[in-house]
Amino acid sequence: MTFTTQNVEKKTFSILKVLANSPQPLGSIVIARKLRDLGVDLGQRAVRYHLKVTDDNGLTHLAGRRDGRQITQLGLKELKQGMVKEKVGFSITRIEQLAVLTTFDADKRAGLVPVNVSFIRRRDFKKALQIMAPVFSARLCASRLVMEARSGEQIGDIMVPEDTAALVTVCSIVVNGALLRACVPVNARFGGLLQMWGHQPWRFVDLIHYTGCSLDPAEVFIKAKMTSVGQVVKNGQGSLLANFHEIPAICRPKAGDISLKLNKAGMNGIFIIGGVSEPVCEMPVEPGRAGMVVIGGLNPLAAVQEAGIEVESHAMSALIEYKNFVPFEELYKIKTV
Repeated sequence: MTFTTQNVEKKTFSILKVLANSPQPLGSIVIARKLRDLGVDLGQRAVRYHLKVTDDNGLTHLAGRRDGRQITQLGLKELKQGMVKEKVGFSITRIEQLAVLTTFDADKRAGLVPVNVSFIRRRDFKKALQIMAPVFSARLCASRLVMEARSGEQIGDIMVPEDTAALVTVCSIVVNGALLRACVPVNARFGGLLQMWGHQPWRFVDLIHYTGCSLDPAEVFIKAKMTSVGQVVKNGQGSLLANFHEIPAICRPKAGDISLKLNKAGMNGIFIIGGVSEPVCEMPVEPGRAGMVVIGGLNPLAAVQEAGIEVESHAMSALIEYKNFVPFEELYKIKTV
């Protein structure tokens, strides 16, 4: 039978999410504890009841003779497609959460950095790195720092599949986190496609507001094949991933200082800081505020997708310690020589 969204209660959805984030089967005791961490108060008996329902509908199955459960492929599909009302506003909530959890200190070159995780088939990884190299050289990304993860390794809640390599790139939210630590409030408005002309930013041609959005805009634009990052690198014309934020106008000088510190630490995030109440890339700005364009962290992966190599990207997926990153050039040399 088809398990429709209407049949899925919020508590059942939360149980599926807990199971999806675990590489091992979980019993009702552990599930109940993890649910409490998510703010869902559900006792062991209630968890067992909901697991019986998910078992009957093919969303989970019993692993072994004990009560350990695993999520099925149908369960993963339902988790991805169902309960859209629970996901509305996911993007802005995730941005705010990661900004608060970001502890990166540009002066000390230490702390947690928000990241995107992108899966590429192992056989395509070398070619993908070659495609990304000019994008990183042109600094059309949030940072030149990257990390590789191999099959079976786990990054946050994400497990790298077999025969797959994962490239971990810095998420542009590192800018939000750095500004927040400096007491600069950021209003994250939307993710969009920034049209470039003569290697210079011109205007936003498509946008998705974070508020009310259930998906990360960058993932949407990449999958829809709406970017042309490769053309921007080659001839300076095309569309790339960027985000538009606003900050109080009084904070412009401080934001400029933070941008310089981030650049010295290998972060290229802040592309433009506009004037007081002045439009930026044809986007209007509220009175008393300044617009800010932040370059998207997934632009190198967008170029790979444009070249016909399949990429599965998970934006805003985890936090990684700064010391674990290496310059892209270093990884490129190791993998392509």
